Amino acid sequence: MQTTDFSDISYQLDSDGIVTVSLTTPERKNALSGLTALELYWAAKHFREDDNALAMILTGAPDLQSEPTRQAFSSGGYFVPGIYDELPEEILTQIDMTDIAMKRTVLEFFACDKPVLAAINGLAIGGGFTLPLAVADQIYLSEYAWARLPFASLGISAELASTYMLPLFLGMQKAKELLFYPEKIEPQELLDLGIANAVVPHDELLSFTREKALQLIPPRGAGASIRAMKRIVHQQRLAEVTIALDLENEVLNELMKSEDFAEGLMARIEKRTPLFKGR
Repeated sequence: MQTTDFSDISYQLDSDGIVTVSLTTPERKNALSGLTALELYWAAKHFREDDNALAMILTGAPDLQSEPTRQAFSSGGYFVPGIYDELPEEILTQIDMTDIAMKRTVLEFFACDKPVLAAINGLAIGGGFTLPLAVADQIYLSEYAWARLPFASLGISAELASTYMLPLFLGMQKAKELLFYPEKIEPQELLDLGIANAVVPHDELLSFTREKALQLIPPRGAGASIRAMKRIVHQQRLAEVTIALDLENEVLNELMKSEDFAEGLMARIEKRTPLFKGR
């Protein structure tokens, strides 16, 4: 798949070597489908293999009809029937419906030693939160950004290696608190927890992130040093990340057949409190 084939994301390389990857479905709050995961995989692959691409910024396309306080980086998984009905066969065959944890995408990013910076421009729910946690080396938040891990309220499990990443960042007890209780997490708390690296004024988010990216690549940054340090940090953890993704996929493929997931999803659609049965 070429970058010009993307529909759920955009891929733009500028003259400084910075690639900006944007989630481009603001009409659904940049929710993540299997197609989005596939395109992100190819974006990471092209980024890794292009010698002219030196750093990446990952962000969400703004909804031009909404106020800055109501923007979305990503609202998480997109579970709508029929979303793949009109996809060409050559694209559909590349989507692994069993890879709910986005293992292929996460590992492609994780193997990349070039810096990836996330500019979280609004709400980040579920996979919209665990995606930057898994793939970004630095996470910068708009003052209006916030996060929620809704997995327990949907009757499913976390994904994108977050069951490994969150304990790594926070310790087991705090990680389980965030996973078990799907409450809103404000930007200052994300900063205090060490998940985010900075909270900046909304209108300055992209320029701030771009400036940080420029500091990591030539001529201002020692690119070889940065890439070597990232490579060392990641290679020590690759086996654990892979195990987490495999376990997440195993559990998710079971839980998504459960009565609780059906109830959690229906309750979300109907905007009511779910009534779970534990099966």
